[in-house]
Amino acid sequence: MNQKNVLAILIVILSLSLIFTGCSVGANPMGSTKEESTEDPQDPASQPEEPAEPEEPVFVQEIIPEVTFPENTLFITGRKINVREDITKGAKVLGSLSRASQVTLLEEKKDEQEETWLKVSYIDDSGKEETGWISGKHASKNWLDLIGEEFKDMDYTPQKKVVEYENNPRVKVRGIYVTIWSASNARLDSLIEMAKKTDINTFVIDVKEDKGYMLFPTKAAEKYSPEANKHATVKDIQALMKKLKDNNIYTIARIVSFKDPLYTAHNPDKAIIYKDTGKPFTNNDGLVWASPHDRNLWEYNIEVAKEAAEVGFNEIQFDYVRFPASDGGKLDKRLDYRNTTGESKPATIQNYLKYAREQLAPKNVYISADVYGLVGSVEDDMALGQYWEAISNIVDYICPMMYPSHYANHTYGIPVPDANPYGTVYNSTKDSVRRNKNIPTPAIIRPWIQDFTAPWVKGYIKYGDQQVIDQIKALEENGVDEYLLWNPNNKYSEGAVTK
Repeated sequence: MNQKNVLAILIVILSLSLIFTGCSVGANPMGSTKEESTEDPQDPASQPEEPAEPEEPVFVQEIIPEVTFPENTLFITGRKINVREDITKGAKVLGSLSRASQVTLLEEKKDEQEETWLKVSYIDDSGKEETGWISGKHASKNWLDLIGEEFKDMDYTPQKKVVEYENNPRVKVRGIYVTIWSASNARLDSLIEMAKKTDINTFVIDVKEDKGYMLFPTKAAEKYSPEANKHATVKDIQALMKKLKDNNIYTIARIVSFKDPLYTAHNPDKAIIYKDTGKPFTNNDGLVWASPHDRNLWEYNIEVAKEAAEVGFNEIQFDYVRFPASDGGKLDKRLDYRNTTGESKPATIQNYLKYAREQLAPKNVYISADVYGLVGSVEDDMALGQYWEAISNIVDYICPMMYPSHYANHTYGIPVPDANPYGTVYNSTKDSVRRNKNIPTPAIIRPWIQDFTAPWVKGYIKYGDQQVIDQIKALEENGVDEYLLWNPNNKYSEGAVTK
């Protein structure tokens, strides 16, 4: 056998050896101790499990904790209290403290007449911490001592207010008012375009407006005030809501509560009337008011609110949630408010809002209430039933209407409040914030501000971008970062809110 044949035979033998021992080209030359896999790559059961998708976190509805105060906190109960350098007679006056201010007690002494004096620390108007002495007669450890005697029968206990509703996150609102007419025509599209170019992110839309008409046909109106559906401007409410949601607009349903000429026409026995003539009472606009004591009207308004929530509104805002202006209560003796419950005006308004909250909470909507701008500054309810603490403790948002044109001359020492939008709104906000800090479960302050000119005011100025900017600045300097612009014609100063 020649050498070539021997070499061929050796190659064949080596190849067969490799086949039977399972070796292959590319095998680890150092050998492997890992066992060969016996899994069938085509068998689904043999495949590694895919990682499980992370579970969506379960939404937990949290309750806003009650406001609590350190033990050494005192509340100023006097209207305007001097702070002195020491307790000696004729001591230098360092400053003053307004009613409802909070101070920290540092020391207590009695003078020669056995009068108690308190050394306190406090924050002055410039934001600086100061110390000084005040009379013990004008301070209390209990915030409820700030409540006037005629208002103490209302509910100031902590309320269960939610941090946020599922699928309805809270929004830092910068909003505008929209009528039932603007919501139903091309004006809406222009307002949406405005929102895209500016800081505006919210529309407050009339759902039940000043005369009692509906935005869209409601079952509630059909039952309680059929004429209210007569001029419903939006026939497809779902299409409207979809357009607003698609454009990231937070929606607030404005519901005029107790000024309702359509309801009173259908229910004349519910109207506020003059005792001597039996004729319905009206303010200057000629619109008839229903009695806020009327539980039937409560049901009507809240049923409208429920329907608004069901079609997708994020929030319900109750406007005219008060008794009509009655010359500071001087007309009360002449008016029949149809009060069969014996409740006071402020108790009626608070009970209405409490009932609304109870009924609407399952709908996962927030509740807001409009109040007069001066309500945060005065010590009473202005004979309107709007007492700051009683309302703020109940609702999610309190919306004082801080239109400078609506303040009497010399309010806050300002000759013409309309001509000083910054000063007027600054003082009104400062008072409201001070009052709000003492409440166990205060509402968020979200004021209405003026974006219209008021030529009926003597000494008025024209309002535009700068006047709106001034009002927003006044809010921000007091820690308020939400606002609503009011213009009855829905024409707004875009330059004031441009991004």
